[in-house]
Amino acid sequence: MTDDAPPTVPAPRGPALGDAERIARVRAFADELATRRTVRDFAPDPVPLDAVREAVRAAATAPSGANVQPWRFVVVTDPGARRRIREGAEAEEREFYERRAGEEWLDALAPLGTGADKPFLETAPVLVVVFEVHRGEGEPRPYYPKESVGIAVGLLLAALHRAGFATLTHTPSPMRFLGEILGRPRNERPFVVVPVGYPAPGARVPAITRKPLAEVLVEV
Repeated sequence: MTDDAPPTVPAPRGPALGDAERIARVRAFADELATRRTVRDFAPDPVPLDAVREAVRAAATAPSGANVQPWRFVVVTDPGARRRIREGAEAEEREFYERRAGEEWLDALAPLGTGADKPFLETAPVLVVVFEVHRGEGEPRPYYPKESVGIAVGLLLAALHRAGFATLTHTPSPMRFLGEILGRPRNERPFVVVPVGYPAPGARVPAITRKPLAEVLVEV
């Protein structure tokens, strides 16, 4: 520890806007995000990878504990790797649906039409596999890694939606097979798989509703 203050830069102030414009901007953003849905039926059509890279760049602006930035985004386009990821995920999912999941959990999933088969992991042209980076050789200790990576994934989903892509968040458990398939070091722990692409022709999603603002917002 020294008495020297760390270097600083001026805080960003953002554009000069009136209150009405600020409200309108946030409302438009919320309306856009309200159209985002989890899609499980993807077309195999390729997507522009530069758009995915820019979405990852947006995600990597997330705040993190002590600014350690404990995330790694692995963009997978190789068909063989996507096939192996699907096979590994389905093996874990069969174990989940047949043995580990309780009746209450299965009942909660039933309206969403999910099951052990995960074809989207192979048909989606891109998978973004997000890892938490823990202390390893050359890596600092992370602080609040799950919270930090969770915020980054939220920004990733918003950016991909802004680009017009369909996505979903897939979390097979356990996920160790992802690091093995993708050759990641042991200190990188899989967090989520995000398939990215376009909905298949005729794709449908469950008819669900969101909780109204009055039910999720508390003002004190």
